[in-house]
Amino acid sequence: MNFSLGNIWYLLLLLLLPVITWLLFGFKKWKSERRNIFAETQFQEDLFPKDYQFSKFFPVLYLLAFVFLILAMVDFLGGKEEMKIQQKVNSVIFLLDVSNSMNAQDVQPSRLEQAKNILINTIQNLGDDKVGIVVFAGDAQSIMPLTTDYSAAETYIGAIETTTIGKQGTDFLKAIEVATEKFKNVPKGARKIVLISDGEDNEGNDKAAIDEALRQGITINSVGIGKDDGAPIPIYEFGQLMGYKTDVLGETIITKRQTEALMSLAFDTNGEYVDGNDMEAAVNKIVLQLRNQKGASETLVNTQSAVHYYQWFLGISLFIFVIIFLFNPKKDFNF
Repeated sequence: MNFSLGNIWYLLLLLLLPVITWLLFGFKKWKSERRNIFAETQFQEDLFPKDYQFSKFFPVLYLLAFVFLILAMVDFLGGKEEMKIQQKVNSVIFLLDVSNSMNAQDVQPSRLEQAKNILINTIQNLGDDKVGIVVFAGDAQSIMPLTTDYSAAETYIGAIETTTIGKQGTDFLKAIEVATEKFKNVPKGARKIVLISDGEDNEGNDKAAIDEALRQGITINSVGIGKDDGAPIPIYEFGQLMGYKTDVLGETIITKRQTEALMSLAFDTNGEYVDGNDMEAAVNKIVLQLRNQKGASETLVNTQSAVHYYQWFLGISLFIFVIIFLFNPKKDFNF
């Protein structure tokens, strides 16, 4: 039964009590005045029947009867109840590396396309978890807020390219900081990150990223894309391959998956590392990990299955009205 100030019916019906009190005692005063107009006080005992001693309690009984009647109405009208429900759910933010090295084709058709396929298939196999997506390179930005609307995820993911972030490089710390903002209203035990990358942090912030994740109660599950022996980084202009990225000496740069860094991100934050080169195996392992890592989260919900007591209140009210009726021989407001 909800008697909180937020129950508007409770407040409105309580306003009836002073009105009823005023009417009861107003009626008594009016009746006394009418008697005085009809006859002087010394003649009233002979002209009017003597009041019963019990009738003095009638105003209190009437008020009590109306109080219980109002309580019955409040409980009947307030058919909802707020309940705290504990659910084992996660809020999962996928951090997707969109640096230029993700264009490497040591995994077909490319590291980025492999990562996007893993992301889509993982989300499709999740249950009630909330999911969000953050893309990062030298900077980071959220492209999908935390939501259970998985149908929209594929649209967001399909539009991701290595040009999505203007500032190139790879900075894990920036990605963790953006994810932390999204976790603001999520309890620490339910904060999960799936980081999909080739592991190259050009800014050298991998240790700082781990420290920030631990401070924020975030578990990182990392997914490594790419081969350890590496591949060149293709350069595209208007969708056409123009060559491969070179260093200042004109030598072709070979980008290699940094497995050790990705393992460190996962293991140091109580997460797991997954080899992302086999898509199906990677998806199955990520989904299993997230299910095993579910944390308890309290949710406040309105439920129609509230426990009602209006029958008891109504019964007490009717009982008092019956008492008044039985002990009032004239069956009127004689008090």
